[in-house]
Amino acid sequence: MRLEHIETLDDPRVDDYLRLTELQLRCRLEPEKGIFIAESPTVIGLALDAGIETLSFLTGEQWLMAVEPLARRAEKIAGHEVPVFTGPAEQLESLTGFNLTRGILAAMRRLPLPKPEELLSATNARHIAVLDGIVNHTNVGAIFRSAAALGTDAILVTPDCCDPLYRRAARVSMGTVFQIPWTRIGADVHEWHREGLAHLHALGYTTCAMALSEDALPLDDPRLHDPERLALIFGTEGPGLTRHTIEGCDHVARIPMDHNVDSLNVAAASAVAFWELFKH
Repeated sequence: MRLEHIETLDDPRVDDYLRLTELQLRCRLEPEKGIFIAESPTVIGLALDAGIETLSFLTGEQWLMAVEPLARRAEKIAGHEVPVFTGPAEQLESLTGFNLTRGILAAMRRLPLPKPEELLSATNARHIAVLDGIVNHTNVGAIFRSAAALGTDAILVTPDCCDPLYRRAARVSMGTVFQIPWTRIGADVHEWHREGLAHLHALGYTTCAMALSEDALPLDDPRLHDPERLALIFGTEGPGLTRHTIEGCDHVARIPMDHNVDSLNVAAASAVAFWELFKH
């Protein structure tokens, strides 16, 4: 294991980990550099299972025994030694801006994303989810976890949906972002629904918007269970899906509610929909 001690917070070798708490900066910086930051042994281990290359590790001195097997696996994938940066816990917390409660961070290389038709063909996906403009990383991570557990074959995310590989999203997903196939769909934030929905229809998918609408079908409606290929479209908290997206879908669906509750959190709603339409 190639262990390297950090003597100063200005060390350029750990630039990838700087200012991790600045969300907007990281969401822009990480994709531009072609990296993402994985957190915790579980998430890093699943990324390694997927064959993703590790550029470096960052960990406190008390976690060195835990990082050693991960470093060995990373070196087999990379074909060379992978540096493990370490130092006193107080110093690392000053560097990253948060408490390393899960012990280990890893800077990993992003894989190129396939085109939607390539992904869906390669996986022979029958049941897919489309995340339209969901801006909460916790929700995205939770949806990925439910999707992986409940019969979803692939996930597509729109241009304005937050990054599934962002550290918090990947952690909440429990690493399932590395298990369930996903890619982005559409090139324009405001126009994705035109080309994106048309693309899905051309590939043989029946599209269903999950939205509160007067003509929405309950999840147990046979029309939602009949399609050979079904794409469920989920919108962000609050605004939900746009009118254009809803009108472009073949169906609109809702979850029947009791006690005058009008809706569920999008992550909870996705789990119910996946169970009923994909898994059950």
